[in-house]
Amino acid sequence: MKYIINQTQCGFLLKDGCFVSVLLCGKYNYIKALGYKVVIEEMKGKVEFNGIPAEILLKDETFAQRVLQVKIPDGFLGVLSCNGAVQEIVSEPETLYWNVWDKYECRLLDMREPDMDGDIKKQYLSMIPLKYYKKIEIQPGEIGLLYYDNQLVKELNGGTYYYWLYSKDVLCRIVDLKAKALEITGQEILTADRIGIRLNLICSYRISNPKRMVETIKGLESQLYSCIQLIIREYIGKYRLDELLEQKEEVSQYIYKRMKEEEEPYCVEFLNAGIKDIILPGEIRDILNTVLIAEKKAQANVIARREEVASTRSLLNTAKLMDENKTLYKLKEMECLERICTQVGNINVAGSGTLLEQLNNLMG
Repeated sequence: MKYIINQTQCGFLLKDGCFVSVLLCGKYNYIKALGYKVVIEEMKGKVEFNGIPAEILLKDETFAQRVLQVKIPDGFLGVLSCNGAVQEIVSEPETLYWNVWDKYECRLLDMREPDMDGDIKKQYLSMIPLKYYKKIEIQPGEIGLLYYDNQLVKELNGGTYYYWLYSKDVLCRIVDLKAKALEITGQEILTADRIGIRLNLICSYRISNPKRMVETIKGLESQLYSCIQLIIREYIGKYRLDELLEQKEEVSQYIYKRMKEEEEPYCVEFLNAGIKDIILPGEIRDILNTVLIAEKKAQANVIARREEVASTRSLLNTAKLMDENKTLYKLKEMECLERICTQVGNINVAGSGTLLEQLNNLMG
């Protein structure tokens, strides 16, 4: 049988299924009836063994000179470059690549230590399967607690980090250090005068000791909620309703002071706190509205009486002045007459005498 192998190809000569030699470019004739067979392959990329063990092929010097043998030890990955450009990540223990027309190189990446080398490029990471490494992102205002096999190793500030997962389990607990708001709503409390009210309180806090908080507290927000509930009930129950409404700011300051005393056990810092709303029962609200209306009416009556007294005193003073001064009295009469005349459209004068005499009598 006639075989033609061109310059970019090579042939594997088999007899009775066993490898004999490598054939380079040229023309060959082998009798198939005698058990000969030639497998032709392109000398590009990965070597396809076609069922022939690599150990046998490498014993052929012609073949061995034309391939790159890549061996990846346990705990390593290979970065395969073709003609100076990264092509792929190799994880197979042993691979052969044709090194004739394309020049292959392989760089080993050590995964035996979790810390990833800083010179590993992002180009490599995009090719490495995620099962081999862990990506950790710490946002501004956060801190990361890094654990190897559940043992705390170090704290991570804001940034992006990469760790190998080959030798150890890598875990990062991210803690948000920014200020957070916490609302305590609908707290039903009985005052000292046995009136049930509902209280809404708002506060803000931030985590001050992230390492201790992670190790000692589970469900921080729910525990803070319960703690503040107890502080509110401890203090509000001592006050009568009127005192509570009058001293709302003082009560808020006391609650904030008590919360500051509980900071260390919960690994937080309280920034502020205050009573947002005091909600009264419907019947109590109606009673207070009635009292408020009565108070405002009483104030209005007092003001009206004060104005009446002032007006009467003013009239008395005016009367005394007119009694003492006849000219002033006459001017006051003329002023009243002028005011009357401005309201009259027509004046009809009846009786005896001329008009001038009647006006003279009217004016006295």
